[in-house]
Amino acid sequence: MKINCRQASRLISQGLDQPLSQWDHVRLRVHLWMCGNCRQFSHQLQVLRQSARQAGRGE
Repeated sequence: MKINCRQASRLISQGLDQPLSQWDHVRLRVHLWMCGNCRQFSHQLQVLRQSARQAGRGE
């Protein structure tokens, strides 16, 4: 089943906090393959998360 950008953004955020089910992971990967905007959103969240971790360690 195809997902839209709203569902993809929810899965991207959820995937940062907990592992996604195999089915959700596959659906998200297919969507990200086709959607540059969601790929960019995913990348931005990863960068923010990494920056927050570094700031928390005092780097």
